[in-house]
Amino acid sequence: MSVNDFATRNMTSSQKAAEAAIARYEQTEDLIQAFAHLDKEQVRRIAQEQESNTGPLRGLVIGIKDLINTKDAPATYGSPIYRDNRPTQDAAIVQALMAAGAVPFGKTVTTEFALFSPPKTRNPWNLEHTPGGSSSGSAAAVAANVVPVALGTQTAGSVVRPATFCGIYGFKPSFGALPSSGLKTISPSLDTVGILGQGLDDVRRVFNALRSTPEVSQVLLQAPLRMSFLHTPWWDDIAEDLRDRLEAIVTHLKRDEGQFDVQLSDKDKLFGELTHAQQTIMGAEVLIHLGHERQHHLEQLSPALQTYLEKSAQIPTAELTQAQAVINQVKRQPELIFGEADLILSAAALGEAPTRDTTGDPVLCRAWTALGIPCINLPLGFGNHGLPLGLQVAARPGQDDLLLEAATRIAHRLGTLTIALPELRS
Repeated sequence: MSVNDFATRNMTSSQKAAEAAIARYEQTEDLIQAFAHLDKEQVRRIAQEQESNTGPLRGLVIGIKDLINTKDAPATYGSPIYRDNRPTQDAAIVQALMAAGAVPFGKTVTTEFALFSPPKTRNPWNLEHTPGGSSSGSAAAVAANVVPVALGTQTAGSVVRPATFCGIYGFKPSFGALPSSGLKTISPSLDTVGILGQGLDDVRRVFNALRSTPEVSQVLLQAPLRMSFLHTPWWDDIAEDLRDRLEAIVTHLKRDEGQFDVQLSDKDKLFGELTHAQQTIMGAEVLIHLGHERQHHLEQLSPALQTYLEKSAQIPTAELTQAQAVINQVKRQPELIFGEADLILSAAALGEAPTRDTTGDPVLCRAWTALGIPCINLPLGFGNHGLPLGLQVAARPGQDDLLLEAATRIAHRLGTLTIALPELRS
């Protein structure tokens, strides 16, 4: 089967969808190594059971990040410490998936405790490059067309960044919009469940089926959409081809004055302050929530994680207090970063995916995670080295439905509603 054959597979039958996913997994897994665990017979059994489920996700096969507890599969959290960990019950998000008719499909690779150490997974567009992290396997499995949708988590940039590196959609909802009980807690004020998918329709479909917040069935989008374009303090670090692409997009959107009102943001300094605050809070919380592992299993932590924890232990109390104050002020007054805009456009990453000795820099995602606001990666095509580029769109607190509707309108205008998928053969 070609990629296009898989893309048009019949999603009304759980069993047919599961068999298509298994077939594609067998074609691609040796190359991309997206999965930490897959029991094919278990998938077939669940698919058969779900065939009679008439829920909104019937016929949808969904990858589950290995940071999420599953009773029928290991939950290793990307660490040898938890190699034999078998949870006694599914996380709330997995229970919701099953109730809605979906078929959970294996455990996708996460970086070590959803942090920064590069995993085994490879970018389907170029096997020598990273798929990003920490939702590495989820992004790679979706881009390789093993599954149309996968769950990820984001504490800094772990949904949006791998989505942009793999050329797919990556949606981080508002903090708490999706149930998070049953995850390995890393940073409780930041950890957010997200959705990676090939299409905005499926992303929205999954979000609406699983969300903890009420759905806004009729989103009244202002015409034109009020948007600001944020360079961020890292504009000079962004690859030139991506800078040029972003500038061209803003110009293109401005031409449709009836639909889009785009102004240049002057909030770069505040964005930088929020980014630094997120780093401080994340470091302090990770230190606490990996305290047991650090105390009892230090030798099984990667050198990079050991160093990160050592540095986090040196964070002054005053710095943490100031970081919390900065973030809380903008949470109370979103206009401080949004101005009069409803949406903020920016780069999703600094450029194309780097090589596999890193998972890339989440610097352009941290501020939105700190604020708990919804954001999404929109694929933009490819850079000078043939790897995907992405546009990040963020919305005000709780405006998840507006963001998804606006993202659809923007992608339609840019001609990116249908994305390219790589051909892979093992």
